[in-house]
Amino acid sequence: MSQLSIEKNLQPNPPQTKIKSGLMRFSKQWDLQLMVIPALALIFIFSYIPMYGIIIAFQDYKIGSSFSSSPWVGLKHFSYFFSSPEFGLVMRNTIIISLLKFLIGFPAPVILALMLNEVRKMAFKRTVQTVTYLPYFMSWVIVGGLVSSLLSADNGTVNMLLERLNFISQPINFLSLPEYFWGILVTTNVWKEIGFGSIVYLAAIAGVDPHTYEAASIDGASRFKQIYLITLPSIMPVVTIFMILAIGNLLSAGFEDILILAANPAIRDVSDVIDTYVVRVGIENYRYSYATAVGLFKAVISVGLLTLANLIARRSGNSLW
Repeated sequence: MSQLSIEKNLQPNPPQTKIKSGLMRFSKQWDLQLMVIPALALIFIFSYIPMYGIIIAFQDYKIGSSFSSSPWVGLKHFSYFFSSPEFGLVMRNTIIISLLKFLIGFPAPVILALMLNEVRKMAFKRTVQTVTYLPYFMSWVIVGGLVSSLLSADNGTVNMLLERLNFISQPINFLSLPEYFWGILVTTNVWKEIGFGSIVYLAAIAGVDPHTYEAASIDGASRFKQIYLITLPSIMPVVTIFMILAIGNLLSAGFEDILILAANPAIRDVSDVIDTYVVRVGIENYRYSYATAVGLFKAVISVGLLTLANLIARRSGNSLW
């Protein structure tokens, strides 16, 4: 073989060849590709087209007027938000609630998955799985009504139980007292999300080679050592990916759950977060430009946190990009 032919074989495929191979794969999978089109259309319509409306964050937009006719005000709305007396309170509540949900709610599905993996009676395991992930399919309206009924001062189950055990002498209106709100909110979120989140980790654990556990057992490793040395390292890539996404959503302290559980204005000082603040001050008062500016501020910080978390995770070899 000549030197020229060897060099041609070593050269990468030209772009035309890659395009042709891509079109051939698409033609072979045209039915599967068609199934993706509705999802792409939904993302384009509801996620990309509304991005054009971000420009009103830099305008004094009035309802009924066009974007082009609205006057430009630059960073006026951002400056007003940073200097408003509620900025510190809203940011404090957002950060604290987000950190509580992250520190308690994130490891909870991992722990549940590890515990279920150790259960040997399949009937009991399936029953626990069904009971734990059933709340995920309930809307927050139903969950909020259930929590309100349980914690009600009028014949609420929790108050009746505490009175029977002589822990309290009179009923407590839990959802009207600020000192109980964060605990109730985080506990309700964990109860609602833990079961469905554990399914992903159980699927990752199912991919671990069982011979690894057998070898560790022969070497004298206890069940706890097998979890620590085999199971956790095996599912760590999945845990890392979900941790990156959770860090990116740290400023998303919640909306539906807080809006429903914090219906009482008496606990606004501990329940008002960025999302509820946008609805209450921006949209209900028709201050659309101000609401957009606050939402854009949250989005920029979230992207920054996501990028930072991904850079840190990349050092361990597990990252989104």
